[in-house]
Amino acid sequence: MKRFLPVLILLVCSSVDAADSAPSITKEWPQWGGDGARNNTPVGVGIPTEWNVGDFDFRTGEWDSSTAENVKWAARLGSQTYGNCVIADGKAFIGTNNSGGWLERYPADVDLGCLLCFDIADGKFLWQHSSEKLKTGRVHDWPLQGICSASLVEGKRLWFVTSRGEVRCLDTEGFHDGENDGPKTDEAHTGENEADVIWVFDMMRELGVSQHNMCSCSVTAIGDTLLVNTSNGLDESHINLPSPNAPSFIALDKNTGEVLWTDKSPGDNILHGQWSSPTVAEIEMPDGSKQMQVIYGGGDGWVYAFDPLGDGEGGAKLLWKFDANPKQSVWILGGRGTRNNIIATPVVYKNRAYVAVGQDPEHGEGVGHLWCIDPTGSGDVSPELAFNAADPSTPIPPKRIQAVIPEEGDLARPNPNSKVIWHYSELDSDGDGEIDPYLETMHRSCGTVAIKDDILYIADFSGIFHCLDAMATGSPKVHWTYDMFAAAWGSPLIVDGKVYIGDEDGDVAIFNHSTDPNVAMTEDGGEMIPALGEINMGNSVYSTPIIADNVLYISNRTHLFAIEKKD
Repeated sequence: MKRFLPVLILLVCSSVDAADSAPSITKEWPQWGGDGARNNTPVGVGIPTEWNVGDFDFRTGEWDSSTAENVKWAARLGSQTYGNCVIADGKAFIGTNNSGGWLERYPADVDLGCLLCFDIADGKFLWQHSSEKLKTGRVHDWPLQGICSASLVEGKRLWFVTSRGEVRCLDTEGFHDGENDGPKTDEAHTGENEADVIWVFDMMRELGVSQHNMCSCSVTAIGDTLLVNTSNGLDESHINLPSPNAPSFIALDKNTGEVLWTDKSPGDNILHGQWSSPTVAEIEMPDGSKQMQVIYGGGDGWVYAFDPLGDGEGGAKLLWKFDANPKQSVWILGGRGTRNNIIATPVVYKNRAYVAVGQDPEHGEGVGHLWCIDPTGSGDVSPELAFNAADPSTPIPPKRIQAVIPEEGDLARPNPNSKVIWHYSELDSDGDGEIDPYLETMHRSCGTVAIKDDILYIADFSGIFHCLDAMATGSPKVHWTYDMFAAAWGSPLIVDGKVYIGDEDGDVAIFNHSTDPNVAMTEDGGEMIPALGEINMGNSVYSTPIIADNVLYISNRTHLFAIEKKD
C-alpha cells in the first residue's frame, strides 16, 4: 500500500490554477532541465495522463503496438538507459548502450557507450555516436552503462560527454546532409547512420582526469563558454585518488574545444566520484547588479559557484562555496556513513539555488539533505565553520572523511557569513512529536528539484516524493510526502497542472500540481494514490520525463516513448 503524509494545517490550500497565464508552448527541450537554470517545467497543454506502452518481444526487442494507447512511436534503445532525452532540431537525442545493435559494424554484443538520434516525427533511427570501451575497464568505464549524460543542442551543433571522459561536439545532421563537418570523423565511418564529429577534447589525456566508473556530465553553456564537470574521482580501491591535481570543473570554448579555465577545488577531498552537472544563471545581487554564475556540485559534498568567464588568466574565479554536509557527518566506504557527495544538479529559481546531496545508488538508502541557498554571498557561505581548540579563532581546512572530529579537539560554530535560507533533513510535519523515518525524512537523492508556482518537488532514493514550499524562509515547509515504494533515480516534470515522476519499478506517478494532498492525490479504497494514477512503462524508469511541442517523452531501460494524446 502506498503511503502519504499530509501537513494537516495546509489542507485548506487550493489547487494551483494552471491557466493563470498563457506562455508560449515549449517547442524544444535542448538540454537537461531545458535551460541553464535546470528547472524541468516546460509549457504544454493537453498532456496525456493515460497511455499504454503496448507489448514487446523480449527476444528481439520489437515493439507490438497493437495494444498501445496514446503512444505516437517507440524507439528501441540499449539494455540499460540512464541518459536523459533532449529534443531539438526535429530530433530526439538519448544516451544508452549498444544492445540495440543499430550499426552493422557494431553488433549488439559489442559493448559501447552510444548516443542515438531519432526523428521525432516517427521515431526513425537517424544516427549513432559510438564510444568504444576504455581498455582500463570498469574503474573508468563500467560495462553496459552506456552514455549516462544528456546532450546540449544549439542550432545544428550538439555537445556531450562520453563515457570515455571526452567532451565531443557533433553535427546534429550526422551524415544525412551529405557533408563531413569535422576532421575528427574517420572517412571509413561516414555512412548516413554514423555521427559527424566536429571536435574532441579528451579530459583524461589533456588534463590527467581519472574518472571513477563513468564520466557523466550533462553540459551547459553561456555564450561561447561550455561548462563541464570532469568526473575526476577515486580508483578501484575506493580509497586512493589517482589524480588529485586534475581539475574537477572546466570551461571550454564551445566552438573549438579550447580550455578557457579550470578548477580543482575538491582536491584530495573527493569522496567517490563526481557525476553532477553544472547550472548557469543570472543572479541579482543586493546592490542591484547582475552576476552570471555557474554552480557546480562537487564530489566532496560542497557546492561551488564561479564566474563563467574565469579570472582571465586560465584560472577560475570563485564567487562562493557551501558545505552541504553537517560538519560531524562521516564518510564510510560502501555508503554506511552519513557524509554524502552531490550527484543531483543544482536548480536556480527566483534568485535562490536548490540542491540535494546523495551517493552512488549502489550504496543504498541513507540520510540526506536538501538545501535552499542564497547565491548572492561571497566566500564560505556554509551554515557552520570548523575550528580546532588549539586555535579557536582560525577556521581549519576541510577534511575528507569527517570535517569536525571532536576527539581531536575540533568544533563547529555557526557561520556569520552563512547564506542558508532553509534546510530539510527531518521535520515533524504532523506534530506528533516523532520523526517518521520515511515520510518525514529527506534521504539521499540523485534527483534534481522541479519548482513551479513556488511549489518544489523532489524524489529521493528511498522512494519518497516530497512537496515543499520553495520560498520558505528560516525553516522548511513540507506540504505533503508520498511513498512510491520504489527507488527514484530521476527528477520530476511539472507541466499542464500535473507532476510526473518515474521510479525503479517502472511506474510513472502522476499528481495534480498542488500543495493540498487531497488535490494532488485521491483516496481509492482507503489508500491514497496519485490523483491521476500510475502507469507502468514495462521496465525500470531511471530517466526524467520531458515535454516538447505537447509530446511527452519517457524512456525506460530499453525504449524511448513519444506519448501524445490522440484525437
